[in-house]
Amino acid sequence: MSTAPSTRPGLDLSWLNLDEDWGARAVPGKKGLTLEDLNVLSYGNVPTEAGNATMGLRGAKPDPRSPRHARQYRSKADVWSESARLLYEEAMQRQWASAVDIPWHEIQPLPDDIEMAMCTLCTFLTQVEFIAGDLPGRYMGTVHPDQFEVQLFLGTQVMDEARHEDVFRKRALVNGGGLVDAGFGASQLLTADDFTEMTARLHLIGEGFVQTVFRMGELIANNEAEKRIYRLSAQDESRHLAFGVTHLKYIMDVVPERAEELHHYLDLQEGALGQSNAGLTTNPATGEALAILAGGGLDKIDEGFGKLLLMRKKQINEYMHRLEVIGLADRRERMAESMRVFLEA
Repeated sequence: MSTAPSTRPGLDLSWLNLDEDWGARAVPGKKGLTLEDLNVLSYGNVPTEAGNATMGLRGAKPDPRSPRHARQYRSKADVWSESARLLYEEAMQRQWASAVDIPWHEIQPLPDDIEMAMCTLCTFLTQVEFIAGDLPGRYMGTVHPDQFEVQLFLGTQVMDEARHEDVFRKRALVNGGGLVDAGFGASQLLTADDFTEMTARLHLIGEGFVQTVFRMGELIANNEAEKRIYRLSAQDESRHLAFGVTHLKYIMDVVPERAEELHHYLDLQEGALGQSNAGLTTNPATGEALAILAGGGLDKIDEGFGKLLLMRKKQINEYMHRLEVIGLADRRERMAESMRVFLEA
């Protein structure tokens, strides 16, 4: 169908002209109508270099009157992750609510040292998760609409981290304890001023190390409520970590000359974390709290520190494995010494 501009005042029906992609039919699959199912005809073609810096989504005809958004990244390599669509769908399907999905009634009074240790850890985690939601939120507006799947995923991460901040704050306040000294937290992450730097430092290292703590939740938990908190939080954290790995892998696949840039970002974050006793924060109270929880009490803190060292080893070796997947296996030789000592041969 072709429609010439209308001769009637105030009407221009040329928008009725059909383009070559008219007739697209997205067919729902076993998981419903997903983002992947929408990639029919040319709608799934993500350009290597984005089009006009406007807010028109991929596949929409650009309007020459649209205002420009200069803060958007134009190169696909600057933001893209091959797993963004899948991770977004998973995030939407696996949302949970701390108010009703955690069996709070399972929490009973605990010895003061155990309660204080849990509240110390939860205080730290509320701060960490606040930063982990704030930082990607800053970059949502820099994603070009041609790569809109990345922006959708970042939106789910902001929601996930808000829920984590919420659930750990609730745990700190629900059983006769409370919030304690926050320490320095992970504020060094806020110095990231590029999307890829944010991903390397936050998603790859920060989220990876915190995920190890969450997985340790079964060991340090005192009841079913705490176990579920850590289990569900680890489930969310796995998505954030996967995004970081696949974004950095995409960079190494298409622009491998950026490898030294990535190493620089890792140098910064490893330097900030390498001296910490929990691989998380410069506040020694966090590591000591983890040791008390892992050991089962202040009188068993030595045993707890032994378990904490095993956790640290697990953190570093999982991190090294992700680097190998990304294409940065040479990181083994230049990793911060305080971290490299934990690497397996």
